[in-house]
Amino acid sequence: MKTEDLKTVRRFVKDQLSGDTEHLDALTDKPHQVYEAFRETGLANWWLPEEYGGRGLGLEDGVEIVNEIAYGDAGVAFTLFISVLGTSMVQLYGSEELKARYLRPMAEGGTFCATLGSERNAGSELNKMETVVSREGDDLVITGDKYFSTNTDFADFLVVVAQAADNPEEHHAILVPRDTPGVEIVKRWDVIGLRASHTYQVRLDGCRVPKTNQLEGSGLRLLEIGLNASRILIATTAVGIARRIRDHCMTYAKSKPFRDGTLLQSPVFAQKLGQMEMWIDVMKGHCLRAARDYDAAMAEPNAAAVFARQGTLKTALTAKMFCGQAAWDVASVGSEMFGGLGYTDEHPVGKLVRDVRYVSIVEGGDDVLRDLLFSRYVIPVPRRS
Repeated sequence: MKTEDLKTVRRFVKDQLSGDTEHLDALTDKPHQVYEAFRETGLANWWLPEEYGGRGLGLEDGVEIVNEIAYGDAGVAFTLFISVLGTSMVQLYGSEELKARYLRPMAEGGTFCATLGSERNAGSELNKMETVVSREGDDLVITGDKYFSTNTDFADFLVVVAQAADNPEEHHAILVPRDTPGVEIVKRWDVIGLRASHTYQVRLDGCRVPKTNQLEGSGLRLLEIGLNASRILIATTAVGIARRIRDHCMTYAKSKPFRDGTLLQSPVFAQKLGQMEMWIDVMKGHCLRAARDYDAAMAEPNAAAVFARQGTLKTALTAKMFCGQAAWDVASVGSEMFGGLGYTDEHPVGKLVRDVRYVSIVEGGDDVLRDLLFSRYVIPVPRRS
């Protein structure tokens, strides 16, 4: 990644995500100014391929970018990178016509897409989803309810995963333009953290799109593949949050009276901050390793086939799990350092504790990922189902 690009991101964080940012922790309309400011940096959707007008930066570069943005606000970071879930599915498994029609405008406009997989009754068992897609002539018709989907209301397009109406064992991933009749926003969720992000419950009522909008391959497998990039970047937000907590602790310790000096001079404080620094260093190193694994697969001339064989990358799973747990430990220790103040809204550490909790919840809670890690990478190959 170019040094100038990293400087640009840090300048964006300083200008847009420092100072009075209470609006980023409130259930308000999308803060257009923040996202417009990032679009003007020329780095919006930085991962989109150069052939479609994007910057073509790899996921390893994405780790550096998201780490910096999440230091300012993890909700803003989540909004800016979560489109990678849907665009990677289109990039790998969409037709050339779909890629040109939908990825190029995203690269040029710095806009968004959304992925609709989660359902109320299916939960982590996506094979039990009830949203169905049926074939009617040259069209596909989609009906069902999706529970959690980020950026949907202001996205250019949606990637919807649905069960085939004529075969419950078969699932498809279909690109649906946001303005398609029948796409209804039921509500925006009032989440306790990452409140700068916008996550919705969505109803699809007879949404009709051309059959050419279907991506190639099993919809569930494609979703699994797309989750690799987003899980790695979710893990990376934990690094940025943990760094911010560490810095708040350092600032507080310099002026907090403690015995005959300040808290900064306490060996107990030094031990705790040393432990934090170890966690942060290992977290970032693992995110970079996972990103390199992803970039290596994407660099293959037959990347779509490589990912179709691999599915979930081991390092994507372990990065998300480890970073969520380690950053929660950082947040817990950090908030305790502020005493009662750490349990109020008077200090930013309270928001950071709420923000970091999402890492171990979204896109597969830790228990779900433990089970996936066990079934894919612990059970001997001959015994895997």
